[in-house]
Amino acid sequence: MNDYIEIDNLVVFANHGVFHEEKVMGQRFMISLKLYSDISTAANTDDITQSINYGEVCGFVIDFTKTHRAKLIEKAAQDIAYALLDKYSLLQKVEVQVKKPWAPIGLPLDNGLVNVTRSRIISYIGIGSNIGDKKGYLDFAVKSLENNPQCKVLKVSDYIETEPVGEVEQDKFLNGCIKLETVLPPADLLGLLNEIENSAGRTREIHWGPRTLDMDILLYGDEVMDTQNLTIPHREMAKRAFVLEPLCEIAPYAYHPVKRKYACELLEELK
Repeated sequence: MNDYIEIDNLVVFANHGVFHEEKVMGQRFMISLKLYSDISTAANTDDITQSINYGEVCGFVIDFTKTHRAKLIEKAAQDIAYALLDKYSLLQKVEVQVKKPWAPIGLPLDNGLVNVTRSRIISYIGIGSNIGDKKGYLDFAVKSLENNPQCKVLKVSDYIETEPVGEVEQDKFLNGCIKLETVLPPADLLGLLNEIENSAGRTREIHWGPRTLDMDILLYGDEVMDTQNLTIPHREMAKRAFVLEPLCEIAPYAYHPVKRKYACELLEELK
């Protein structure tokens, strides 16, 4: 996505800040935006309804910034990004810069500023349960994602019954897959999934043991990452039929950026 509309140094008087004087008296902020969207239809038709009205965006950002206070400009910038992505369906990615002129640090400084980029990303989430009301727990996972303003559930696979993996004796699993559009970065998405698991009574006492609800990020766009807490693509997904079968049902051509193969190819190899 190379097309974008740019808004440079929109001036807003608002009450963001850590210090009491900033919260009470307020101060000037300057907000710049890059709004990434496919503008080819608007360019070809000369129809404003096929593009993002930057005049309307400016009014929205001013009102939002005045009414949604934050201590840190980092949070203010992220809140603006999420609000814009939620409001404008044509918007695929947004870069938000918030400048704080003459920040009160006791040193000569023109601006303190922060840049935040947020995008709509397609992610695939594996879900499983083998305790109690298995279907109820999986439905709870889907509903929890549907109710989150930073997520949009696009597709949900059928649930399939599978044998447990590992040496722990336990009941069979019910597994499925969710196609999700999200604006959350990977670490934040993982945090959300953990919150949903915890709400379903998930415990982590036994590795590969029984669980009320298990939620894993399988793919996140074409992201490749390996940290202490998160590996994308999921390191076990290419070895697990109970992951690939529901994934292939809703997205046979979901692409594994490490294996460089589609999900349907990985499932065929596994079989």
